[in-house]
Amino acid sequence: MKVTEAATAHSVAHGRAAQLLELRRNELDLAVQLGHVRTVPGVDGGRRRVAMEEVERLRASPDFPAGLRERVRTVGTAGAAELLSITGDRFTKLARTGHFSPVAFYLNRYRAVVWLYIAGEVLEVAERHPQLLTGRLPVAVRTKLDTGQDVRSRNWRARRLGVLLRQAEDAWAAAAAIAALLPAGQVAEVVGDPYERAHLARLRPRPVHARPESLAARDIVDRLLSADDPDEILWYRMSLALAIDEARELRPAPRPDDTHHTARTGHTDTDRTRHTSDTGDPGDQPSRGPRRGPGRTPRLLTRLRLGRRRAVRAG
Repeated sequence: MKVTEAATAHSVAHGRAAQLLELRRNELDLAVQLGHVRTVPGVDGGRRRVAMEEVERLRASPDFPAGLRERVRTVGTAGAAELLSITGDRFTKLARTGHFSPVAFYLNRYRAVVWLYIAGEVLEVAERHPQLLTGRLPVAVRTKLDTGQDVRSRNWRARRLGVLLRQAEDAWAAAAAIAALLPAGQVAEVVGDPYERAHLARLRPRPVHARPESLAARDIVDRLLSADDPDEILWYRMSLALAIDEARELRPAPRPDDTHHTARTGHTDTDRTRHTSDTGDPGDQPSRGPRRGPGRTPRLLTRLRLGRRRAVRAG
């Protein structure tokens, strides 16, 4: 029995894992993204699965299932404000200025964006910064609000990128994750080679949301998925340039006549695309095949983490 087949024999699909862990499907997806539930590779680059050993580990926890559910419990603006005993308006102002980072969003019936936050994270921030909950808001916060600052979508994108970089199996997948946050024109300016851009497009991560049927709703979601602030765009352009350099060191992008590409890597572009598009989980354990150069993706992730911390402090 092959290794991948053996792993599948002792693992379950996400739907079954959700049942065993007494979670709703969206709660399991969030638990995987947050690293509370670890996954293993599927067969032939298919969708990742949850090992039965992991299921048993979680079910053996003293606080199961309530503890796991609480760790993935999300709240909207009203729910977060209620947790902190403040007004919804005050929470919105604090979220707009980056004090609370959303983990997900959805569009309501009026096509308004509804941001969701991890309840535990909301409480942790409040415990560290109780001065934000009472009295007049600090001058720095009021100044940012006066300039119209709203970093909720930007913080969500940064958080999503962290998820994708942690699960990226090599430097090309990491570069594709960064490129997905930039408009096509920006990517073309950074990556001049059309074959490299085509390779990045094939490795583009699967969207976290199903594409809306309404054109108006689709336009709203597309705007949220793409960097829009000038300094954010500059940061991702620089990050993409670094990632592409690391990817080129690992191996060149395949050409139409690159018949030795599959023989050298043991994987076709279709296999790579299917594997990458079906993974988006921060708790995933990347496969350790020959396609990753030593330390490539971790090195890039470290750079981006440091840069993000500096950006948050500066903001």
